[in-house]
Amino acid sequence: MTESVLFAATRIGTFKGTQPLTNASGFFFERDRRLYVVTSRHVVIDAPSKHFPDRIELEIHLDEKDLTRTTGFSIPLYADGKSIWHQGRDSGGEVDVAVIALDRAALPKFHVIRAFAPAQLQAADERIELGSALIILGFPLGFHDTLHHLPVARQAAMASAFGIRFQGEGYFLTDARTHRGTSGAPVLMRAPHKPRDGSLPWRLLGVHSAQIDMGNRDQQQDESLSLNCAWYADILMTLTAR
Repeated sequence: MTESVLFAATRIGTFKGTQPLTNASGFFFERDRRLYVVTSRHVVIDAPSKHFPDRIELEIHLDEKDLTRTTGFSIPLYADGKSIWHQGRDSGGEVDVAVIALDRAALPKFHVIRAFAPAQLQAADERIELGSALIILGFPLGFHDTLHHLPVARQAAMASAFGIRFQGEGYFLTDARTHRGTSGAPVLMRAPHKPRDGSLPWRLLGVHSAQIDMGNRDQQQDESLSLNCAWYADILMTLTAR
């Protein structure tokens, strides 16, 4: 049996018209029967790098047993000249998370999607010890099981004090080897007990954004820090509020 959490992550491609631009990661989130796809905000727009896609495409499974059957699901990023995604700000500035509401009626009739729910969000005031084992589930450099269209998991560890905004920003640090294309991936911890309601047996801690490095690092003598920022997942409650 395929682990259900693998159907909660989705590979995202960004496009300008028919021109492919970048690869990224994302995941599904459900609240009050409303379904969303979550990714990094810089996946849908990033002015510094002049990244301005007009649509994204998700890869969705069509059969829970025959994993080779998938389809691309295209989502325009603008309607009537206005962006359709939701992004937020907090006391530290912009939060690098974006959510897009999905029209269930537009999805393929037979689709296999699992979604995280508010009950699985890890509250920032709940204790998680430094060094705790995490995974980052996504598509580094677009790499994945191209036959069965499944993501890969990177082992990670909690690298900063969970619940404390690192340098005043709304994120914490993970220690993991990551690559481009992982932006928007869920940062997860295995739930201590298997839920009886059949929900995903994971806790959703954050949304992976990017690597953090020292600007003055000697490129020849010093290795990369291999540290990453992950925005606290509780921002999803703000971004999905009616």
